[in-house]
Amino acid sequence: MTTEEYILDDRDWSKLGFGEQLRQLELEGYLVIPDLLSAGQLARLKAETARLETRAVDYSPRQRGCPAVQFCGGAITELIAHPRTAEFLRKVFGDDLVLMSYDYARSEPGHPGVSFHTDGQPYGSAIFGAKHTCPVMIRVLYYLDDLTPEVSPFRVIPRSHLSLHAEGNPYNRYDRHPEQVMVTARAGSAVFLNYKVFHGNFPNRGDRAREMLAAAFRPAWAGPLAEVEDWDWDEVAKLPPAVRELMGGRNQRQVDIDVGNKPANMRLEAPALNPSRWGEMQD
Repeated sequence: MTTEEYILDDRDWSKLGFGEQLRQLELEGYLVIPDLLSAGQLARLKAETARLETRAVDYSPRQRGCPAVQFCGGAITELIAHPRTAEFLRKVFGDDLVLMSYDYARSEPGHPGVSFHTDGQPYGSAIFGAKHTCPVMIRVLYYLDDLTPEVSPFRVIPRSHLSLHAEGNPYNRYDRHPEQVMVTARAGSAVFLNYKVFHGNFPNRGDRAREMLAAAFRPAWAGPLAEVEDWDWDEVAKLPPAVRELMGGRNQRQVDIDVGNKPANMRLEAPALNPSRWGEMQD
């Protein structure tokens, strides 16, 4: 197999209702929501990312990034609380949202592609620390440029997060896969990613860069396995209210771990667990 072989997913994502979106995200491990950002937002974001001080990753000078951009201000910071994104994630999680990380990445011409990996590291890792040990998390990848087959489109192994085999060990890395899927999308679209699915991106064989802002959210109950460095609360206090609401303590766990076998007042239904939920949960 060459790196040119893939299954192309270029469907019209705008036709999916909420139940179909939920099915796609839960079962396949990824979802595209198109046109989340307006032309004006894109212009503001690109003007601000152009001023970021970036550094190259260890495997290529053509892949550059800037971590922890939550306090940059302007449109970059405001994007954390994007209303449509927050509304969608609250429906998916049924819980308060907690931002765990927020980073910028740029794939320049000549970028060799990102190997297949997962962002979920249950015991922590040298790359992610303990931030991504949370049992549930979704990363939202906002694309500031068109994803085309030539310019570092997203790639994913659908349903790989469901495998119980050792090949699904979340610490594995793969250069390519015979059933890899290429995802293209317009600038302003976002990929919603189950952080346990194997994913990456294709090389940039084009003549322009591809920029992305990636925000990782979890439900309030799903705290990390070990303590992580929390936000600078003096800086958080300066943020817009809608952003502050999503930047509660990163170590919080709003969950009762002392529940007994037969607690009082147990619920008799849970629609979000229904096997039929994908057909029932519509806009």
